[in-house]
Amino acid sequence: MNLISTLLNNLNYPTIFLLMLLESTVVPVPSELVVAPAAYHAAGGHLNVLLVVLFATIGADVGASINYFVALYVGRPIIYRFANSRWGKMCLLNQEKIEKSERYFDQHGIVATLTGRLIPGIRHLISLPAGLARMNYWKFLLYTTIGAGCWHAILAAMGWYLHAVVPEEQLEETIKQYNHYIVAAILVLVVLAAAYFIIKHKLNKKRL
Repeated sequence: MNLISTLLNNLNYPTIFLLMLLESTVVPVPSELVVAPAAYHAAGGHLNVLLVVLFATIGADVGASINYFVALYVGRPIIYRFANSRWGKMCLLNQEKIEKSERYFDQHGIVATLTGRLIPGIRHLISLPAGLARMNYWKFLLYTTIGAGCWHAILAAMGWYLHAVVPEEQLEETIKQYNHYIVAAILVLVVLAAAYFIIKHKLNKKRL
């Protein structure tokens, strides 16, 4: 965790990529404390905000792909064993969290890889049930990119806005406060998106 703290204090494009890669596997890296501060510094002229979102999203894609292929090739028993192990607990994992992500995937189908990227507690694990279900990889990657890109764009917009109203020493605490409102808004969007896809799917079935 000292390495992660060091990286968080020295944000640049490679560290953004690496931290978001880790966040999309099983390492508990809070994306809001990476992308939002990076965008904050971009507003001050130190980084390019579009590249912040791009590198964060590419990192998320790589990390999610690692999870996908691990699940695809090692299977559920080994994943559960790791989640329940000492190493899994160090990564804040347990079997219940894995099962929760699987239930979400089962309920929402392949669209879960898009909407799941926006939900705390599901975001970094949704790629595991996609791999277990042998979802088409390119479709998985497309939905992951869209979901991760939307999430990072939201965080970047928050960081950019905060640059004008919050001094840097108060940034982390303010991000944590704003994050609650963002999560609530995103959950509403996820419900609306899920309803849209369900209705669209039913209408397509009726036409057939």
